[in-house]
Amino acid sequence: MDCHSTTPVDPRVLEVMLPYFTERFGNAASRSHAFGWEAEDAVEGARGEVAALIGARAKDIVFTSGATESDNLAVKGVLEARGPGAHVVTQRTEHKAVLDACKHLERAGFAVTYLPVDARGIVDPDDVERAITDRTALISVMHVNNEVGAIQPIAEIARVAKARGVPLHTDAAQSAVIGLDVEAAGVDLVSLSAHKLYGPKGVGALWVRRRSPRVALVAQMDGGGHERGRRSGTLNVPGIVGFGEAARLAREARAADAAHARALRDALRTRLEGALDGVHLNGPEPDDRHPGNLNVSFDGVDAEALMLALRDVVAVSSGAACTSASVEPSYVLRAMGIDDRRAHRSIRFGVGRFNTRDEVERVARAVVDQVARLRAVAHR
Repeated sequence: MDCHSTTPVDPRVLEVMLPYFTERFGNAASRSHAFGWEAEDAVEGARGEVAALIGARAKDIVFTSGATESDNLAVKGVLEARGPGAHVVTQRTEHKAVLDACKHLERAGFAVTYLPVDARGIVDPDDVERAITDRTALISVMHVNNEVGAIQPIAEIARVAKARGVPLHTDAAQSAVIGLDVEAAGVDLVSLSAHKLYGPKGVGALWVRRRSPRVALVAQMDGGGHERGRRSGTLNVPGIVGFGEAARLAREARAADAAHARALRDALRTRLEGALDGVHLNGPEPDDRHPGNLNVSFDGVDAEALMLALRDVVAVSSGAACTSASVEPSYVLRAMGIDDRRAHRSIRFGVGRFNTRDEVERVARAVVDQVARLRAVAHR
């Protein structure tokens, strides 16, 4: 139940990938023989499926190694295209791939505005508008937060951005189950990752708007001019094929996946709150967040101790990140105004396609038992 971190590869995805490790092993950039042509055809088919997932044109998809590379390419690429002194607007709860890219740009002399969020983890579009200057080259706001499942008002932010002539980038790595249409949302760059939607690790994509308006972007990888000069490097053909199939399945099963995850997530929450006092939901209300996300804190129970007690039953995450010898509370929860004590007690459940009701019941029993045990130990 840690599907925001990664998902298992769907067996149907693995099946279509396997031939491209063996008999169909060509390099998609080899244009002089059938092995290369076959690989290129497979890549282009997958490009079309990934584009269809977000309602985009296939030729605007750039394959990368994952959403982290896509975020870096988007943020650094657009700012560098604008030139020295350019400005980017983002939010304090953004994924580290964007925040660290912004810190890199600050060290290089670019300007960054980090906007606050409310108690739900939502950024105010009016704050975005107020932050824009004549040097603003990009706005970067993730669609769905990976810790608390907050869904940002991307279409409203896009209207603000368009009115001021500023491109909008969104990290949509967590968005497959709720959907994102690039034209309906009005975004200009979108980062995606295969392993968040039951595809393989090590492959992702960046969609870049090429018309109305065309987004200028400086490549971050040099050597060979692959992907129309935007990302050099031999393409991961098996991974891309798997990404394409995962995208196709995600698009076709979106409603079913969302309903399944929501039902299990809500059942887990009901079970925990019915058996335990002092359970606090972190982030938006259930109907306003990712359908598989449940981020909760348990009074009197340290998240690290609880995860250790549950290690043989379930894989979950806490909001804490280890840095050298200390454990820091989640920067996302802090930005939402949650105090350090409660943040240290937070657990994130990420329910997905292959979880079952039996698993929910088994996990709920284990959590209830271990929370009660840890509270009793603390009061001795």
